[in-house]
Amino acid sequence: MTAIPLRLGADCGPFQTLTRFRSRKGHATLGVFAAILLGFCTPVQGAEKDLVTAGEFTRIYDPSVGEDQTWYINDHTFVCGPDGVWHLFGITHPDPANPAEERVFAHATADALLRVPWVKRPFALTYAPAPPWNETHLWAPYVIRNKGTYYMFYCAGDSDHARYKIHLATSTDLVTWRRHPGNPVVVDGYDARDPFVMRLGQKWLLYYTANSKPTGGNHVVACVTSTDLVTWGDRRVVYTDPEIGTFGGPTESPFVVQRGKSFYLFMGPRPSYDGTDVFVSHDPFSWKIQDKVGHIQAHAAEVVRDKDGKWYVSRAGWGERGVFLAPLYWHDGEDDGTTNMLIPDGGIPMPSR
Repeated sequence: MTAIPLRLGADCGPFQTLTRFRSRKGHATLGVFAAILLGFCTPVQGAEKDLVTAGEFTRIYDPSVGEDQTWYINDHTFVCGPDGVWHLFGITHPDPANPAEERVFAHATADALLRVPWVKRPFALTYAPAPPWNETHLWAPYVIRNKGTYYMFYCAGDSDHARYKIHLATSTDLVTWRRHPGNPVVVDGYDARDPFVMRLGQKWLLYYTANSKPTGGNHVVACVTSTDLVTWGDRRVVYTDPEIGTFGGPTESPFVVQRGKSFYLFMGPRPSYDGTDVFVSHDPFSWKIQDKVGHIQAHAAEVVRDKDGKWYVSRAGWGERGVFLAPLYWHDGEDDGTTNMLIPDGGIPMPSR
């Protein structure tokens, strides 16, 4: 089911009720916004408060090329190698969408971020259903580099939705990936998934989507921390949405960008499948629904910086036939501020010293 949105403006009044249907990776969710009070009313796109906007999207990669049927890319990640070659990894499957059968990761490369088209490569990883891995699918990879090793975090699923697993695989060449013996690195529910990792000070932060209880409840963005990228703990909820459910929900694909003293949280689908909202906070462990400062017409949006320092945001999803990029514009006056999204320098598009 697709969302039937009711856009609420900042002046919507203290009491509103919204019921909407949302589709997520194959599952339908009924969420009820009940008694949305004062601060829960958020500005519509284009309001003066918008600090983040996007330009026109251009398709850079179509996984259907050379295939007998159309394929899609869903949640994905970009990383620049030490040779300056860009790599794209992502969920992939032939149309129509079948999330439970998404069992391989797409891999494509390009010598320039905006090169069209990217070159299709063999699948980067195939699910491992047998022990000790017990993977049921492969969802939402995210890759970082640290001390010459690439770390790929991804959702490996589980037969128990209250104990979904986030796994780790490593590589030194972005081609051959080996699962870490310490897997799973995170276990949570409902359907804990969509990991994003960044460094802040002396710690690594891993954000992911989950629920207020492993068996269901409010859709949330959770965060755990680590000093070695393998052992994670100190779980906390950094965003709680009014919508209640199990499958799906509006807190998927979390992506955090630091700019100066501000931390921007991208997540969706909001209010429908092809939409991402952006929220801002001065605390990387706390965002509120009234903190919305932008909306981007994109599903599974990822932020990436090119070698010239320019910012881009991506779009993908079911029926889209690939991955798109658009210029990302900031209106916060923090172009020279501290950021976790460094200009690629020898293949390091984010802090990974």
